[in-house]
Amino acid sequence: MIFDTDVIIWALRGNARAAAAMDDAEHLEISVISYMELVQGARDHKDLRMTRAFLADTGFHMLPLTEAIGHRAAVYLEEYALKSRLGIPDALIAATAAENRLVLCSGNVKHYRAIADIELRAFRP
Repeated sequence: MIFDTDVIIWALRGNARAAAAMDDAEHLEISVISYMELVQGARDHKDLRMTRAFLADTGFHMLPLTEAIGHRAAVYLEEYALKSRLGIPDALIAATAAENRLVLCSGNVKHYRAIADIELRAFRP
């Protein structure tokens, strides 16, 4: 299962439901885009170290961008950006899920529900 940035943030804040969602997953995956969003959201170096330690300690595997992911994300933007306000980071995360045939766990269901070729698991904090 690949986890959207929001679920990781909830887990970092100690949310039990986020932790349970991760415990229930057979594999813990994160897009490099989500990692970059977490880095961008860090308040200071201590916060960044804590985030990196959390991802390492829980066993997350970071999935890189590929040419196929970039192409699929561009197609998603063409198809869904105007309809559902899909942004570049979400298009790349959705494309990563689709290309790796992974279920996407996200609390931002509205960003992804229009995309037919991903399996979405809604997260509720």
